[in-house]
Amino acid sequence: MSVSSLAAASGEREAPFYRSVGNECGLFEQAFRQRLPLLLKGPTGCGKTRFVHHMAARLGKPLYTVACHDDLTAADLTGRYLLQGGETRWVDGPLTRAVREGGICYLDEVVEARKDVSVVLHPLTDDRRLLPLERTGELLEAPDDFMLVVSYNPGYQHILKSLKPSTRQRFVAMAFDFPPPGVERDIIARESGLAAERCAALVNLAASLRAMKGQDLEEGVSTRLLVYCATLIQGGMPILEAARATLVEPLSDDVDVQDGLLEAIRATFG
Repeated sequence: MSVSSLAAASGEREAPFYRSVGNECGLFEQAFRQRLPLLLKGPTGCGKTRFVHHMAARLGKPLYTVACHDDLTAADLTGRYLLQGGETRWVDGPLTRAVREGGICYLDEVVEARKDVSVVLHPLTDDRRLLPLERTGELLEAPDDFMLVVSYNPGYQHILKSLKPSTRQRFVAMAFDFPPPGVERDIIARESGLAAERCAALVNLAASLRAMKGQDLEEGVSTRLLVYCATLIQGGMPILEAARATLVEPLSDDVDVQDGLLEAIRATFG
């Protein structure tokens, strides 16, 4: 499905389930109304992307989602000339589409993109709200219902991949983390259909595994993986088998670390 198709669909369906843990929904709405760009930061799988999809549907705005990567350039966002039907035509990128038509442009893991992306974003993240298209000679002014949202995981930052202070200070920022135990239990139960008391055991296990972050694990187990595990259990898979597939293999390739994870799982479930 194309980016434009995804954008068109987002405003038509019911808002994806999201359980707020503070005033994040109110802050997002205020940032949208006041035409302010928003930066979301937090660990992998804690709900940042689900939150953006929820808010886009809640506001009734199209959503243009871009998964940033090492090879993503400014031209991938703004557009380029392509050969179509024997003619060379300009084709807007997702950022340009969002600026022209209004909507929310979400750049997931923005620090993964090439450095020239920041240069394109800067005029959009101050009071000018402009998008210069050098190749077409256009200077687009963002409409009132355009919003730029970016996210990244600070746990993966290093000197070669980080947001410069000059970029960070152009955004209203919001920190995400894993939900409190009771909220996380309810989220897992709703998403998987597994009984809440069985989900509580998974949440307790997650606390043990997250304590290993920075020692044996680069990143703690995500709420997303807990939902996957609960879904497999609800589908009839034995607990230890489901846990190995979702809470061991995705987290580490090191045999010793995997053994430690399995030990923690057995201590929880027997």
